[in-house]
Amino acid sequence: MRSPGRPPVARREHRQRFWKAIALGLSSEDAAVVCGVSQAVGTRWFREGGGMPSISLAPLSGHYLSFAEREEIAILKAQGCGVREIARRVGRSPSTISRELRRNAATRGGVLEYRATTAQWHADRRARRPKVAKLAGNVPLWEYVQDRLVGLITAPDGITVPGPNVRWIGRRHGRRKDRRWARSWSPEQIAGRLRVDFPHDETMRISHEAIYQALYVQGRGALRRELSACLRTGRALRVPRARTRGRGKQFVTPEVLISQRPAEAADRAVPGHWEGDLILGLGSSAIGTLVERSTRFTMLLRLPRMDGHGDQARVHNGPALAGHGAQAVRDAIATSILTLPAQLRRSLTWDQGAEMAQHAQLRIDTGLQVFFCDPHSPWQRGTNENTNGLLRQYFPKGTDLSKHSADDLAAVAAALNGRPRKTLNWQTPAEALNELLSNPSTAGGVATTP
Repeated sequence: MRSPGRPPVARREHRQRFWKAIALGLSSEDAAVVCGVSQAVGTRWFREGGGMPSISLAPLSGHYLSFAEREEIAILKAQGCGVREIARRVGRSPSTISRELRRNAATRGGVLEYRATTAQWHADRRARRPKVAKLAGNVPLWEYVQDRLVGLITAPDGITVPGPNVRWIGRRHGRRKDRRWARSWSPEQIAGRLRVDFPHDETMRISHEAIYQALYVQGRGALRRELSACLRTGRALRVPRARTRGRGKQFVTPEVLISQRPAEAADRAVPGHWEGDLILGLGSSAIGTLVERSTRFTMLLRLPRMDGHGDQARVHNGPALAGHGAQAVRDAIATSILTLPAQLRRSLTWDQGAEMAQHAQLRIDTGLQVFFCDPHSPWQRGTNENTNGLLRQYFPKGTDLSKHSADDLAAVAAALNGRPRKTLNWQTPAEALNELLSNPSTAGGVATTP
């Protein structure tokens, strides 16, 4: 005979602990271990919820009006108090009180009369779960949503274009692979367009969150799970917010963001402010680039692969054998930047790549202030991005960059620094740097570079 297992209350508590662990950024396997269930059970709970906790598992909070508050509202209403006076005494917003009096009032006598017991009954009835999904109970709305999400595209002459034949495999599509062609409106676009197409039909309304739940949450499945492949991301499961927040770079604090960079770096009047980045090649090979903002002078950093690269299995949280880990990049920058006079070591601006995790030690070693761009903002390092494009003439994408020696990189850097630039009035970066260094007012009389 099958074992009865845990009682319902215990299972509910385990599920609540499981989703709390997910909210903290743990994976489903780790969360299962924390709450004392098997990893298979944790994976099943995660997939059944579409990657998000069920509303029915959320504990009651002060967000909702209690029966005691409804009794106080009824008494104040009977005394003739207005909405704002009731809100002030109860400690709620006027909109909450107005909505409560309108939605949960008793109507049997033909007039709106507010009673605490009737209002609580209305609230409890509205909060019962599970509910019939809105899409499942409204066929025209379901057809509209499904057509905008997965409907076939057509050519200008009206002929249907099916696109590639892609089989649903139960997970996100791979990189550089065909994807299903469809109209692929986003849930937010669908929800917004309904008000335009049906301005007077209140039954043709749905929120974008309800569409996402219909796709991802089992039991809310008015839409087939495989239709999630038509979304822009193509994810088979949703990603909890805590997990995306955990992907942020812990070493980037508000004190080192680009907004804190000195104003002199922005106007390019003072030399010594640099921008840096990596250009990547075949097999995770990389070359570091440093560009001085005022003169466009370029320095290239050789990042050779470490012993054991390609010969042994990758170790989780192990050293970056590809050669561009945090320690390797820190040492390469320090070695190159310390060859310059102190007047040329003012600041360095980098993107939020993990290769700069040791920026604090780099500042101690070199005295160079390090600042980071905002996420997904490459234009904040526009000089460096432009230089990286010029370097692709010598180091094309898809080629092995580890084969180039330090002499090769020095030769390429010299070639770029010897090109006249329109932004420098047709001076070369090397000439502009020498001019700045030889000017006592800007460089303090430092000797010129060769």
